[in-house]
Amino acid sequence: MAAYHVVLVHFPTALWLASALLIFLRAINDGPVGQAADRALPVFLVLGVVFGAVAYVVGLTVWDWQALSSSPMGRNHMLTASWSLAYFTLLAVTRLLQGDALWHGFPRLVMLVLSGVGVVLVGVTGTLGGHLIGVYTEVGQVLRLLGWEIYTTYYVPNLTVGVLIGLGIVMALLGVMAGRKASA
Repeated sequence: MAAYHVVLVHFPTALWLASALLIFLRAINDGPVGQAADRALPVFLVLGVVFGAVAYVVGLTVWDWQALSSSPMGRNHMLTASWSLAYFTLLAVTRLLQGDALWHGFPRLVMLVLSGVGVVLVGVTGTLGGHLIGVYTEVGQVLRLLGWEIYTTYYVPNLTVGVLIGLGIVMALLGVMAGRKASA
């Protein structure tokens, strides 16, 4: 069954990386190429989220949760997989709700940066998953050079989690206020 998970994760990974490329193309191009990229973007993002959710569920059925969660590598992989799925779900919902407004002014740069962060998350998730099944990559070495020992658990202090939740609430409120201001 592990082979199914390995095969399945390549679909959302490819779709999310292609989505990042489409976001890049739209962010730098207002012409026909950018418009075409923007028309394809919601399809790629939504399909990536659907396939990502399927791969996530299959991954949970492949390995025993107790065994997976008792391993620092397993916990790290599940953590980054959860972040990747949530992150690209947020990008998909944002694109679907905001439409063309994302590509005017500052939001264009924000989408470009957010897609870059998403690519890094997916890359780290894949690296950790590969290490779990014995397929090692040089990305693991890069992460070590950056100070992350991938065989130990990421530690996120409670204060950091609180700040992130607070920032999320502030960003949501700013989005709602900006939406009301634009409709007025």
